[in-house]
Amino acid sequence: MSKLTRAQATAARPACLAAALLAACTALSQTAVDAGRVDRVDARLDALVPKDAKIEILASGFKWSEGPVWDRANGRLLFSDVPNNVVHQWSAKGGRSVFLTPSGYTGPEGGGGREPGANGLAFDAQGRLVLCQHGDRRISRLESGKFVPVVERFEGKRFNSPNDLVFGRDGALYFTDPPYGLTKTFDDPGREIGWNGVYRLGPDGKLTVLVKDLKAPNGIGLSPDDKTLYVGQSNPDQPVVMAYDLRADGTVGAGRVFFDVTPVRKTGPGLPDGLKVDRDGNVWTSGPGGILVLTSKGEHLGTIVTGVPTANLAFGDDGSTLYMTANDTLRRIRTTARGLGF
Repeated sequence: MSKLTRAQATAARPACLAAALLAACTALSQTAVDAGRVDRVDARLDALVPKDAKIEILASGFKWSEGPVWDRANGRLLFSDVPNNVVHQWSAKGGRSVFLTPSGYTGPEGGGGREPGANGLAFDAQGRLVLCQHGDRRISRLESGKFVPVVERFEGKRFNSPNDLVFGRDGALYFTDPPYGLTKTFDDPGREIGWNGVYRLGPDGKLTVLVKDLKAPNGIGLSPDDKTLYVGQSNPDQPVVMAYDLRADGTVGAGRVFFDVTPVRKTGPGLPDGLKVDRDGNVWTSGPGGILVLTSKGEHLGTIVTGVPTANLAFGDDGSTLYMTANDTLRRIRTTARGLGF
């Protein structure tokens, strides 16, 4: 290779710097595109998600990330990798690490169904972690490093695979029970209950089935006044978010379609799954393309697009950061909303 003269090297330096800068900018731009974008359907979304908000990928390499919950006592996010039977933790200071394994199946190796790990996570009023355990087909809480069953059966029959959960202000626990954790899901011979239910475990320990007519109840949430129960249904033939009026005795009225996802199915992969409600009553639900932002009246304001099937979400930090478990990744975006409880 011939040597450049001093003059030639000096002349070439700006071009080299420009080329390097262009390559770096291209790489950064590609990263931003890969992380996602915000599609704005209604100008009101600007009051919830700033126009300059960017999606960040915080961690990757999971098989199916799910069930995020913010651990305020320790300043970290906990989330599940359901097929791998692990709960991970992530914090700005410590990054990602394994928090708990096994998380949802504690039996002999090779059992526990197709997705044996914990799914939805929540903290109870005492600050204890409560887990929907697919493989063990129950809901348990973690105490001193050990699982303590909260609810295991309905009228003597084992649940399918409890999926997601939410606590009411009175301490009542609401949860969904589709069969996604079972080896053959809807057709699994080990099913003991003939429906995929939505349940309420009252503060007095009374267990009630609230909804029996949904094929695939999944994500669940409550309105700020605890008067409306929201349930996302991940049935591809009827992908909807349902709303139920909660009565004083803990039962529900007839369900109504809060939002029908069908018209936006073409916008990207995914179905209604996990959902959360903010302090103003807006519903943030996973769905086609990523996270759909809905008003308390069921109006679609826009979508936080991850471009991949997105299972669940949680508000964290001061209540304004939205964390998203998107396929094999963990992502976040800064908002100006505040999640319930913050």
